[in-house]
Amino acid sequence: MKINWGTGIVLAFVGFISFILYFVVRMNSENRAKHDLVTEEYYKAELGYQKEINDVTNAYKLTNKLTVEKTEDGLLIAFPKDQDFNKITGKVSLYRPSNKQLDFSLPISLSKTHLLIPDKRLLDGRWDIKIAWVYNKKEFLHKQSITY
Repeated sequence: MKINWGTGIVLAFVGFISFILYFVVRMNSENRAKHDLVTEEYYKAELGYQKEINDVTNAYKLTNKLTVEKTEDGLLIAFPKDQDFNKITGKVSLYRPSNKQLDFSLPISLSKTHLLIPDKRLLDGRWDIKIAWVYNKKEFLHKQSITY
């Protein structure tokens, strides 16, 4: 049986469309390609975003900035020296983009001007750090991504 050029074009289009549909169905049904949100309650978190912007602005305006550095003992978070460390309260959240089970939060309770997160709690790789603290009823927020 001979196939003319019109039938060949139709068969080529049908083959191409079938090929594309196969990959669309395969990618949407495969367990490896889960598309989870970063937070479970995304829209609820979005409502508080302006407060977060204000807190980041407060931290940016400080003359002595908060610093985060890797040491032999772990991750050292040094709070601004002009703030009395006894009056600082808040929370440090560490988020691991590659593994949700490694995420953790620590309350800020200082006996010195710095907070040390032990080396054994942090695995090598990327970490997103979010430090929210309150000093004299003013809220501050520091965000940073590090590779440990």
